[in-house]
Amino acid sequence: MQSRHRVFAEDLLLPREAEGEDHFDRVPDSLVLLIFNRLADARSLGRCSAVSKRFNSLVPLVDDACLRIDRVITDAADADDALGLAGPRPAGRGVLSHLLKAMLLAVLKPFGHCDAGVRGGGGGERAGKHGGGGGGCGAQQHHSPAQVLKNFSSIRNLRMELPVSDVGTDDGVLLRWKAVFGSTLQSCVILGGTRVDRAAAPATAVATATAAGDSEASQGDDTGSIPESFYTNGGLKLRVVWTISSLIAAATRHYLLREIVKEHPTLERVALTDAHGQGTLSMGRDQIREFRDKPLAAAAAANRTQVPACNMKLRYAPMLELSDGTRIQGATLVVIKPVGEAGGIGGGRKELDEFVADAFDGPYREAVSALSKRRTYLLEMNGF
Repeated sequence: MQSRHRVFAEDLLLPREAEGEDHFDRVPDSLVLLIFNRLADARSLGRCSAVSKRFNSLVPLVDDACLRIDRVITDAADADDALGLAGPRPAGRGVLSHLLKAMLLAVLKPFGHCDAGVRGGGGGERAGKHGGGGGGCGAQQHHSPAQVLKNFSSIRNLRMELPVSDVGTDDGVLLRWKAVFGSTLQSCVILGGTRVDRAAAPATAVATATAAGDSEASQGDDTGSIPESFYTNGGLKLRVVWTISSLIAAATRHYLLREIVKEHPTLERVALTDAHGQGTLSMGRDQIREFRDKPLAAAAAANRTQVPACNMKLRYAPMLELSDGTRIQGATLVVIKPVGEAGGIGGGRKELDEFVADAFDGPYREAVSALSKRRTYLLEMNGF
């Protein structure tokens, strides 16, 4: 049986007085800002600002922002260096060489981006994975992080992510670091291992340091002492390389933040990490204030902050077995603080211990806890 009710086209039309009404305008600004803060991604927020005038006025007011960097570009001077056009200027050829350089730069600069993409071995693909656009020449206009964030006037919490880790390691090698900077290094913790083996089934025991496994692990003991072979087979040298490389990576990231911190007075927390999760540079409210108030000491002939002379505490276990069955061979924990600092963060021993304990998540947190109970070896390092 057919229904007696009929639907007329007129019934499907909105009332005349409601045709021009946008119900989204009834959503309060506070709720829209809450959504934008959950979105966080700076490039996505930039696209949202182009949707409407209302969005354009609200996007700069977000508190939280996350920027995934596909390629680090700082300023014009760095572009000159990348193209090989920067260098000493002889006094007699100042004006002419400057004009010639400007002409060459205008011609070669567009090709510089293409050349970088070719050398990167698929850099366009990486850019697409980490928040970038296409990989073709001229398909994407590159901007420095400061340029991308310049329209955000109220950022309090900023997270930035580099496309790759700074320190290259072999497959199976563990290297994680976390550093806190103010105007210079305050504290750094490094966790390393020559090899990581992940067990298929969880183990029942808690984290223990045992002597078994590879050549490095075969001569250890349960007292926490470092075997003599550690000094003769390159074990200590490898840890020094890890330490210096991690500090250089942290200092380079810190230098990258100088313009951003200067242009965003509302910043309270900054974290600069990488897509591989190898290292994290963090700054809190006190560190950012110090960064603004004290001059930054740049390293000579390098785009990074100078690393001060430091004291280091090294702890070592030939093999560390964690509760989930993970085994870390040649497990090493290095805690670094500048010479003359009582404790690093906050100037207290307790604050430094808490920083070290909370530096990493998951099984690596357990590894730090186990290594912290081992014998401590003190080292000193000059500034560089």
